[in-house]
Amino acid sequence: MSYQKRTALALASALAGTVVLMAAPAAHATVVDVDYKCKTPIGDKSAVSPIDIKSVRSGNGYRLTMSFQKGVSSSPVELGKGAMNPSAVIEVGGADPGRLQVSGPSNSTAIPANTPIKISDLSGTYTPKKSGKVDFTAGVLTIKALGTTTTCTPANNPGPSLRLDVTAAGGGGGTATGGGNDDPAGGQLPKTGPLDSAVALGTLGGTVLLTGAAGVLWLTRRGQRQEAGAVGR
Repeated sequence: MSYQKRTALALASALAGTVVLMAAPAAHATVVDVDYKCKTPIGDKSAVSPIDIKSVRSGNGYRLTMSFQKGVSSSPVELGKGAMNPSAVIEVGGADPGRLQVSGPSNSTAIPANTPIKISDLSGTYTPKKSGKVDFTAGVLTIKALGTTTTCTPANNPGPSLRLDVTAAGGGGGTATGGGNDDPAGGQLPKTGPLDSAVALGTLGGTVLLTGAAGVLWLTRRGQRQEAGAVGR
C-alpha cells in the first residue's frame, strides 16, 4: 500500500473517531413520578403521573414539551370537547433559575365523569439568560373547566425531568429572573453524570483528532523519506 493511501486511511480514522465522540448528548431526560395534590371545586384529590420533559433547540432558546403519562384529577360531570384548558409551571434550577409557563390545547374529545383527566402535552419556549447546566422540574398544574379552576401541586418534591447544558445568546452573563427553586449547590450541579461525561468525551475527541493528525504527519514524512531513499538508489 502506498504512503498516500496509508495517509488517507489514517486521516479518515482520526476524523471518524472524533465525530463519534463529539456526538455525546448534551441533555439528560428522566421520567419522574409526580404526586399531585389537587384542590378541586368538590374537594381534595390526588394522583401520581409520570412526567417527561423534552427539549428542542429553537433560535436562541429551547422549546420544552411537558408530557403526562397518566390522568390527573377528575370531574363529577362529563367535560365536553374543548371544555378543559390545562397549563403548568416548570421550575428552572441550576445556572439560570426561574420559572417557565407552559400550556397546551383543550381536550380534543369528551372526558367522561369521574374519569382521570388526561392532560395534553404542554409546551413553552425557554430562553436562557445565563450559560451553564440547567434543570427542569414539574411545578404546579392548573386545570380550568366549566368556569372552575383546579390547582394541582407536586407534594413529593420530585426531581428534575430534564437537565440541559444551555448557551445564552451572546455567551450569557445576564441576570436570570423568576422565582424558581434555587439550587442548593449555589447554582452549580455536581460535576458528575451525562452532561460532564459529554464534556469529557468532547475533550477526548479533540485528543483523538490531534493524535490522528500526528499519525498522518508521521506517515507522510516516512513516505517522503522512503521516496527520497528510492531516488537515491
